[in-house]
Amino acid sequence: MRSPDANSRVVLGLVQTACGPDPAANLRKTLAAAEQAARAGAQIICTQELCRTQYFCQREDPAHFALAEPIPGPSTAAFQKLARRRQVAVIAALFEKRAPGLYHNTAAVIDADGTLLGRYRKMHIPDDPLYYEKFYFTPGDLGFCAWQTRYARVGVLICWDQWFPEAARLTALQGAQILLYPTAIGWHPKEKATVGAAQQAAWETVQRAHAVANGCYVAAVNRVGWERPAGGEGLEFWGQSFVAGTLGEILAKASADQEENLLVPVDLRQVDTTRAQWPFLRDRRVDAYQDLTRLHTYGR
Repeated sequence: MRSPDANSRVVLGLVQTACGPDPAANLRKTLAAAEQAARAGAQIICTQELCRTQYFCQREDPAHFALAEPIPGPSTAAFQKLARRRQVAVIAALFEKRAPGLYHNTAAVIDADGTLLGRYRKMHIPDDPLYYEKFYFTPGDLGFCAWQTRYARVGVLICWDQWFPEAARLTALQGAQILLYPTAIGWHPKEKATVGAAQQAAWETVQRAHAVANGCYVAAVNRVGWERPAGGEGLEFWGQSFVAGTLGEILAKASADQEENLLVPVDLRQVDTTRAQWPFLRDRRVDAYQDLTRLHTYGR
């Protein structure tokens, strides 16, 4: 007989892989890793950002639009089949072709019976050296959402969204017990020696702060490997996928350079406990936050 608290315990499975130039091979690898995670006990499985492809945004090349696919489409169908067979919820991060000339960086949210519950389209789109995402992705139009899966209520945000406390808060306000962040982030090789450690620490710290501020679990899923699809030095992805607890503590972290599944059990009762004892959501001053809708409150 299951214990009375059995339903509060959930095992997260973070699939951290390296990607090669063949999208079909990357998909097969990710599906195999997800299958392995499910066999090992994972109940909610999350892929890294753009899991079918290398990180092609290192340059602006119209040929890369051919990598996109509709959602629902062949990749979501494959993940839905896995979800049904293994009775696991899956967050699959893909390059979505919505219509001719209209593309999104999207995560499909699939329940444990294979139902496509919905999709999250990345809201914050960066444009930085080797991260030329504005060329490829239309900003999301579905807002910040949470979905009730069989095992937990989850919210999904993608990579650059990680740096914005507003995104985490608005997703938590939708009832998310777990924030999942599919990610593709790494070092510019010339910067690694001087600022690499600080960059990685900032990435981890800001997400741990989202867990604290919202009293929920945070799971970030990154890729590994050195990718040079645009030539030059490329990007060295720093891995280190992790899960933070409701007080921001690191519960588990993957390596910086190895493909692996990170399986992490969490207890959803901690969300209620933390939010009751650290009542940040209760004490918000929504009457005083109007200026959050401005780009700046100076220089108007």
